[in-house]
Amino acid sequence: MIGDIDDSKAPLLDHLIELRRRLLWCVATLMVAFFVCLYFAKDIFALLVQPLLAAGQGKLIYTDVFEAFFAEVKVALFAALMLSFPVLATQIWRFVAPGMYAKEKRAFLPFLLMTPFFFAGGAAFAYYFAMPWALKFLLGYEGNVGGVTQEALPGVGNYLSFVTRFLFGFGVAFLMPVLLMVLERAGVVTREQLAGSRRYALVGSAGVSAVLTPPDAISMLMMLVPLYALYEFAILAIRLTHWRAARLKKTTPTAKAASDTSDAAVEETQSEDRERSNVGPESPPGGGRVGGSGPI
Repeated sequence: MIGDIDDSKAPLLDHLIELRRRLLWCVATLMVAFFVCLYFAKDIFALLVQPLLAAGQGKLIYTDVFEAFFAEVKVALFAALMLSFPVLATQIWRFVAPGMYAKEKRAFLPFLLMTPFFFAGGAAFAYYFAMPWALKFLLGYEGNVGGVTQEALPGVGNYLSFVTRFLFGFGVAFLMPVLLMVLERAGVVTREQLAGSRRYALVGSAGVSAVLTPPDAISMLMMLVPLYALYEFAILAIRLTHWRAARLKKTTPTAKAASDTSDAAVEETQSEDRERSNVGPESPPGGGRVGGSGPI
């Protein structure tokens, strides 16, 4: 196991050169993705305003001359980060992996592969479920208040901040099972500690929901419920992992004992064959002499 790291030893300068090469790959990928997304910025923004249209609001305004332009730049940058994340994560992994044991690589690589799927699942949940409910609730304050017409006129930059906050917040929140399983695999926490901290997890989920969502109860509940459900899912996944490991550990000694028994039987058979081969032919009468007992 030590050889896994010793074989990849390199001077500090080589590590710095490797780090520079990985950073250049990340920057180049991000720039290419940014300019591609900037070309399609209007189409991407048209996709982001669909929850607003579904909530009954068909108008966005901008009061600053540069607001619409910078909104497209922000859309392109946000989309570029989303699209280039697999490449960025791969470059980080290729820089870190040579300094890890083979067992550690096998342990952490599945969690790295699961990260984009959980993040995409959280963003999709926000886009298709949380955002429409939140927008209907927030836009429901339109109407006549004391003889004064109250009308919602969301700005382009304001709505973009709302959307990115929802998508990024839910995406990061849905990474909690991956984080908890990594911490458990690293020995920082145990399954028993996680199971005994459910009340604190509920309070923590409420705090995270309050920070990452707009200040309304509907948005907070839309994040709080799946966030705590993911906490329970992480405990269940850790329990299944331990059960599978215990089952493999139980079957491995049996297979090893059977292999040892088979090896012992083969060795015993070979020993008997060697003993037979070492026994010579029977000696003739007279002590082995051909001509009797007298001198030849």
